[in-house]
Amino acid sequence: MPSAPVALIIGAGDATGGAIARRFARGGHAVCVTRRSLDKLEPLVEQIRAEGGRVMGYASDARKEDDVIALIEEIESTVGEIDVLVFNIGANVPCSILDETARKYFKVWEMACFAAFLNAREVARRMVPRGRGTMIFTGATASLRGSANFAAFSGAKHALRALAQSLARELGRRGIHVAHVVVDGAIDTAFIREQFPERYALKSQDGILNPEHIAENYWMLHQQPRDAWTHELDLRPWLEHF
Repeated sequence: MPSAPVALIIGAGDATGGAIARRFARGGHAVCVTRRSLDKLEPLVEQIRAEGGRVMGYASDARKEDDVIALIEEIESTVGEIDVLVFNIGANVPCSILDETARKYFKVWEMACFAAFLNAREVARRMVPRGRGTMIFTGATASLRGSANFAAFSGAKHALRALAQSLARELGRRGIHVAHVVVDGAIDTAFIREQFPERYALKSQDGILNPEHIAENYWMLHQQPRDAWTHELDLRPWLEHF
């Protein structure tokens, strides 16, 4: 019996990343989820297994080349061929340029862009010989425009968008669907609920993004026929100004 296709979710957090992992598990994929701390993955792993899905959790630092190489090799050799890569690491740490440090600026870039390059390169090396696969990168409002106090995050997200465009133009003709999703708006998370209660109050009006609905769009992108691929998709609540 052939093994199930594998979906690798880099940055499977408690909201969007977890919802994406659950959606691909429901779609029949063996889901591999990563965070730097394995303990933080346990609730997600238990939930997917309780729903009948197949899931494996990995503690991995996506910024470390050796960790990424080892992770992809382990998944390909013990779980199956990676069919989908979702890069979903967040790195939003607002700060005035007057107070920003070189260390934090560099760390934000490492997390939001350099890590994406490392994972995309290693997965592409497997996908290209097979002539198929999907890569989806989670962008943000900052991917399109810089705002005050977001110099580090905007720079990193702009770079991630450029990486996705370069990959799409190089790999698309080799059978790899590369998509970049601009998530423009607050997401239904504990962080938004606790730090921005006035924004969270818009939930009753569908004014913030539901992670499950974001996940449905990632699944849709993966399911698209190759004669009608979407490269960039904007997701925002109907109340959001843009």
